[in-house]
Amino acid sequence: MIHVKWDRETLHFPVPPPETKLGKLRADLAEYTHLPLGSFKLIHAGAVMKDDSAPLTAYKIRENSTIALIGGHSLPSAPTPAPSSRPQPKVKEPPTEQSTITAIRTELDRLRTTLIPDVDALVNALAPSAATTLSSPTSAPTPASGSAPTHSSPSHPTPASGSSKPTSSDHTRLSELLLQSLLRLDAMHLAGSDWPEARAERKAAVREVQGVLDRLDGAWSAR
Repeated sequence: MIHVKWDRETLHFPVPPPETKLGKLRADLAEYTHLPLGSFKLIHAGAVMKDDSAPLTAYKIRENSTIALIGGHSLPSAPTPAPSSRPQPKVKEPPTEQSTITAIRTELDRLRTTLIPDVDALVNALAPSAATTLSSPTSAPTPASGSAPTHSSPSHPTPASGSSKPTSSDHTRLSELLLQSLLRLDAMHLAGSDWPEARAERKAAVREVQGVLDRLDGAWSAR
């Protein structure tokens, strides 16, 4: 079976034949969930699955693979601009490799200061004895300033060790926030850009976010 995480549900489907195209799986999911075909994204192993003409083997979909379905709302139509005498805003400058790297590091800083403390608290509440072994990795990429980021107090209360056990809504909230972080990182990648440093930064960032998501899901599954 393959597992599809959609909002608060986990759907289970037989493993499709290896030659099945991603577009066929996407259409099947749209029919099953009654979602518009172009209104959601599919994520596997931290990467957005984009090429509907590619076979599922290209994305390493196999038995017990987990796919995240993100989105699911009808795509809004582009608004018709109303006539206005106001001056048009300046055209946004295209991103550069350095600005993309800065955006990636900003996303990681946000992850480390707001989400990782919440994930640590939830994991420790589920298994207090694993507090030291399941703490956030110390080998994570260091921001441009050269100093390790300082974790601030979590913005959302998460049950701490010794208090009541975390609920499924706690797990779902953190999972969705981590998946949104993966989507933001994916949007920073410009296909075809010859930016080796930015690609390396993005790859390391995706690996870090996916590692936190795997740690969260692993602790929740083992509870």
